[in-house]
Amino acid sequence: MKSWNARSGQASPGTPGSEAGSRQDRPAARPSRRSWRLGLRVAGAGLLAATGAIHLDLYLTGYRSIPTIGWLFLLQVITAFGLAAGVLATGSRLIAAAGAGFALATLGGYLLSVWVGLFGFTEIRTTAGIAAGVMEVAAFAALAMVAAAPAAATQPARQAPSGSRLLASLQAGLPGAGGAVAGLSLAALMVLGISVAQAAGPAPATVSGGRAVLKTATLGGVPVLTDAKGFTLYWFAPDTPTRSACYGTCAGYWPPLTGTPSAGPGVTGKLGTIKRSDGTTQVTYNRHPLYTYAGDTAPGQAFGNNLNLNGGLWHEMTVSS
Repeated sequence: MKSWNARSGQASPGTPGSEAGSRQDRPAARPSRRSWRLGLRVAGAGLLAATGAIHLDLYLTGYRSIPTIGWLFLLQVITAFGLAAGVLATGSRLIAAAGAGFALATLGGYLLSVWVGLFGFTEIRTTAGIAAGVMEVAAFAALAMVAAAPAAATQPARQAPSGSRLLASLQAGLPGAGGAVAGLSLAALMVLGISVAQAAGPAPATVSGGRAVLKTATLGGVPVLTDAKGFTLYWFAPDTPTRSACYGTCAGYWPPLTGTPSAGPGVTGKLGTIKRSDGTTQVTYNRHPLYTYAGDTAPGQAFGNNLNLNGGLWHEMTVSS
């Protein structure tokens, strides 16, 4: 319907200037909302890919040798990169929600391995683990906002068929999503902080009265050396008879056996000691420095045998080695 413009003497469509002004004002808010959402997409996808890269590095440098944990790491890497690419390429709320859930699930797996162990493997506090955990929380926050933040209002909603109302409501977003996502992210960071604070690298194998009693046990038909508590002892291929090559994070996963050695029944090899860089005395057997493994959670286990981890191969110390 047209209206008469008295000043120009011409007919003009629709409602006078107020409608045109509202049309000019309305799009101004949309680019800001779109830019904000795009920034969250890029940040969330980038953080998810970064966690995948950390797990890929860990996988290639030794975790692939750990039973069950190895292929779980590989699955995490593939899924992280796939979801990151999907979020960037499509901007789909459903893919973003899947990415957020995956980031939180990966964090949960890490925390579980720190608390009680996962498939026989107990994680310790490492820089890579902390960095990946923080990135997973940040990736969750960004992708959850992409998935749940209400969409910008554009035009009155049309009546949707009953079968697609649920999908339409998901696509429209959830009011108050920002507060919920912030609360969950803060809670996840707190749990992560408490967990890594309590998960300090295991101390060197404790000894009674400064003595390290070596015993024997039979695992898989092979007589192996154990500490006084029955935990399997290992030797590290890069070591020399006078020097340990395992420090820092490595010593967290592989606590050195320290103290004055004492042979128990069946221990027939030559006992000795070396001085570590921190001044402690590490026990050697047949000129091999000895270690326990953080992944062994009970006597009679040898999850560390033949692992390629922390820079070299690890082997259980047999009585005849």
